[in-house]
Amino acid sequence: MSTLVHDLDWPQIDVDRIGAGPDTRDVVADLAAKGWLIKTPFGYLLTRHEDCVAVLKDKRWYQASRLLAEMNQITDERYLKRQQRPSILSMEGDEHQRLRRLVAGAFTPRAADRLRPFMREVINGLIDPFAATGRCDFVTDVCEPYPIPIICELLGAPNEDWEQFSRWATAIFQIFNDDLADHVDEVVDAGEALDAYVLDLIDNRRDDPRDDLLGDLIAAEEAGDRLSNDELIMLVEAVILAGTDTTRNQLACALAVFTDHPDQWAELAERPELAARATEESLRYLGAIRGTGRFAAEDIEYRGVLFPAGTLVFPSFVGANHDADLFDDPARFDITADRGGVGHLTLGFGLHYCLGANLARAELQEALIICARRMPNLRLDGEIVWKPDGFGIWGPASLPLAFDPVEGGA
Repeated sequence: MSTLVHDLDWPQIDVDRIGAGPDTRDVVADLAAKGWLIKTPFGYLLTRHEDCVAVLKDKRWYQASRLLAEMNQITDERYLKRQQRPSILSMEGDEHQRLRRLVAGAFTPRAADRLRPFMREVINGLIDPFAATGRCDFVTDVCEPYPIPIICELLGAPNEDWEQFSRWATAIFQIFNDDLADHVDEVVDAGEALDAYVLDLIDNRRDDPRDDLLGDLIAAEEAGDRLSNDELIMLVEAVILAGTDTTRNQLACALAVFTDHPDQWAELAERPELAARATEESLRYLGAIRGTGRFAAEDIEYRGVLFPAGTLVFPSFVGANHDADLFDDPARFDITADRGGVGHLTLGFGLHYCLGANLARAELQEALIICARRMPNLRLDGEIVWKPDGFGIWGPASLPLAFDPVEGGA
């Protein structure tokens, strides 16, 4: 007979002690040693890979993003109205599966590979202005602008629109930050501006079909089923937003880690074939997405424990990615290590696995190859400024780097 989760004596922690900085992995590792479930003021933290995977693939656990307004005690009518709109980030059940099935063909590795030459062009163009000086703030000079031209190319949007895409993404993704209540107007205004832009883009493209992601989405069809205009808008916006903030933060996290591992940076420059493994190890070791939230859509029994409907749990990607039961020496960063096929969870798992994972991986791989070649002897040129702990998608806010200039450029 199962025991109610609230009646058990779980180890407890204040969420402020978990944080989001590089030291978080040590905190979560200590928690994992105390138990697979840790009580927090809002729900329960899952610390181990096996349990995180079990929750993420169980369709009875719903995305907690739909509860953000309630959790932040937001009553703004404009915000609440926008939150009622369907979103692939929070949809569940048959409708969610239908959408993913319809668009799966547009997000294959082959589709991402078509953009690799353009990715190389973009990253080289961003490095060119500071290549001769051997100095940059990698966040400002590379990470912030890097993903947007690629998203523009992917959708067939004008490249000069990258700056407003970046602003919209930064504003809208405040929904995942602890201080959301202070930025509701910014979130809604950015969302409405993005709506208008995407609607215009779709209307123009219907009259001018092209071989790109937007063209693929407009043409997506299965047994006569097609995407509605609202679904197209929602999906294009998801691509713009998720494809922007995740990639730029993760690339900054990766370079920050490499400053502590100059030997591996040099090896990557000599062996570009390590880029795929370097990307996965960076995602595992210091992920820009530290975890997620789920709530029980019904009473759920797991491991002899009853989680009543409405119970919040927080799968810790940091804990899962450093689970010593699965990863050999998980505190060691090693781009040559064979992790035995065990996957990190930074891009999610199961029903809501990141649709744009192939694109993100391609962007990170191409950037790491070129940066390693063009920025040898990488080192810090000041202190890293990390974003506050409350940021849902997290990384360096400033990353001052120095390196040895390479004659001949790219």
